[in-house]
Amino acid sequence: MESWSVEQVCNWLKLRNLGELVPKFREEEISGAALLALNDRMVQQLVKKIGHQAVLMDLIKKYQQQKSGLESLTYSCETASQKFPEVISGKNLKSFFARHKMLQWTSSYVLPDFPYDVKCILAEKKCPDHSMRIRIIEFLQADMTKYLEGSLYPNSQQYNIVVNALLQAYPFLDEDGNGFLLWKRALKDRFKYVRRPIEDDEQVLRNKCKFGHRRGRSKKSFAENTLDDIQGMVEEEPAHLKGSAMDLHIKWLNREYTKTQRNWEEVDNRMNVTIEIRRKMISDKAPLKDVLRLFPFLRCPYQLFREFQLLTHMDIHKKTVEILEIYSENILSLYVVRNNPINIMLQENLKQNTEEDVLKYMKMTAACLLLPEVFGDDSSLFAAVNEEVKALTPVLGVKNPFNVNSCEFALYIEREELAQLDDCTMALAALVAAFHVFDIPCPKRIHRTLNFLESLVFEVRNPASLP
Repeated sequence: MESWSVEQVCNWLKLRNLGELVPKFREEEISGAALLALNDRMVQQLVKKIGHQAVLMDLIKKYQQQKSGLESLTYSCETASQKFPEVISGKNLKSFFARHKMLQWTSSYVLPDFPYDVKCILAEKKCPDHSMRIRIIEFLQADMTKYLEGSLYPNSQQYNIVVNALLQAYPFLDEDGNGFLLWKRALKDRFKYVRRPIEDDEQVLRNKCKFGHRRGRSKKSFAENTLDDIQGMVEEEPAHLKGSAMDLHIKWLNREYTKTQRNWEEVDNRMNVTIEIRRKMISDKAPLKDVLRLFPFLRCPYQLFREFQLLTHMDIHKKTVEILEIYSENILSLYVVRNNPINIMLQENLKQNTEEDVLKYMKMTAACLLLPEVFGDDSSLFAAVNEEVKALTPVLGVKNPFNVNSCEFALYIEREELAQLDDCTMALAALVAAFHVFDIPCPKRIHRTLNFLESLVFEVRNPASLP
């Protein structure tokens, strides 16, 4: 920290939610060395708000304590090296420091003091909504950066320590057994987001150069930076995709998505051209919102099914219609679903209608929604019927399923609506397709249901059967 420039100190302030102090720090030319030399009186003159004064002094104090601890460790190592020169020297000394730092980090890490509103949600053991999850992740990221003395590159073990501490303190955050991976990925994505716009931090620049980012580019919006990253990804592609061609394809797709009348043939062509970039982003675990920001047509059921077909050579919608037509009667006749609320609702609605097409539609809808019950899976990870969606993995949101005039089907991922769907067959097809297209692991508590559907879609020689 002593060697930091004024701009690096300003970036450090932003990461700790002290962005209001940046103009004053620039005006007074507070470098890293000057920051560590500040005393109480100087901080009071420099910072007006008492809360900011307390936070700033606390950060400086903790850094100085860590520094003094490291100096004592250095003295111990020097003493040891005099006694055992053959043991602690060169690479061994470096390794010794690294191991000590990791052990110190592991033993000393405690969760940050979350804001009052976050504490209330956690105290009530309520599952946080999307905005609250972001708040928790932001505080964890800022706290990790503090422990790492300003570094924005935690290693995998450090991510594991923080996420384990979170889930041990609040076990209910591990919603469907995938909580550890979801929180870890969200935390890593937050660090990526924070690193992206920073251009003058030495470590960030070194790693950006190492992994192929361009040095010295001007500050841009998050979306523009993402486009720049994609251009970097296609440098090894054929000549017709080099330069700004990929950028033009993506910008065209975003413009076309906002139109009422769309050129679907050209959309198909441009989605074909950009599929390798899209698949690389998804395989590299890019945040879903970033993928959808660049390729918004994946929100359209038609393009979602088309992407699935490009990956698997299967018409998922056609296969789903066939599955429900064949199996709906068998599903509804099973004893396990007789007293289910959905089946009871179905029987009541069947009495009020006589049209053959309507009756067939109702039975297929019920069969679709009852599938998890048949396999003993968790239905809340499959569809939320007239309820709020709570699962983070792909799930269907269904309202008034047996009312032909007012029924609604939608696909949700990470509790955000991805697409509106016409009926139960399209909804079921979209659910299965989403797991494959966005490379999302299937939760254990719904594995048997999806295994049954996929075995029929992919025409497995010995498909899974109904119980």
